[in-house]
Amino acid sequence: MSQSFSNHARYFPPFHFFATPVLTVYFVYTIRVASEVRTWPTVLAAVVAFALIVQAVSARTMALTVQNRVIRLEEQLRMQRLLPADLQARIGELSVGQLVALRFASDAELPELTRTVLTQGITDKKAIKRMVTTWRPDHLRA
Repeated sequence: MSQSFSNHARYFPPFHFFATPVLTVYFVYTIRVASEVRTWPTVLAAVVAFALIVQAVSARTMALTVQNRVIRLEEQLRMQRLLPADLQARIGELSVGQLVALRFASDAELPELTRTVLTQGITDKKAIKRMVTTWRPDHLRA
């Protein structure tokens, strides 16, 4: 299946459909037990369950932050190759979010779309992605 705006979002099944639900159910369970039986072990179990949720969300957030940094670098290099000189001088004005959204633009439409984003000050990633007419897929995003 080819990638487009409507289907580009990805879920990582072990995280989204297993770890997160299991940790959430366990946290709710430990809170319930700790509220009924107030002992040090039940309260500690609830705290540990919450810590596991924080750990899972933090790991996911850190992975996405690293991916965004890599995408930023890849797109800056791509733009240096494809943009005209006047836009190359403005690459630094693009936010990480704008660069992440612009990665879906084909090489042919990247210069004009970048110009539009910069001149109109468009910062909404979804709006930028919707402006892409020839989608360049990213199948490696986790």
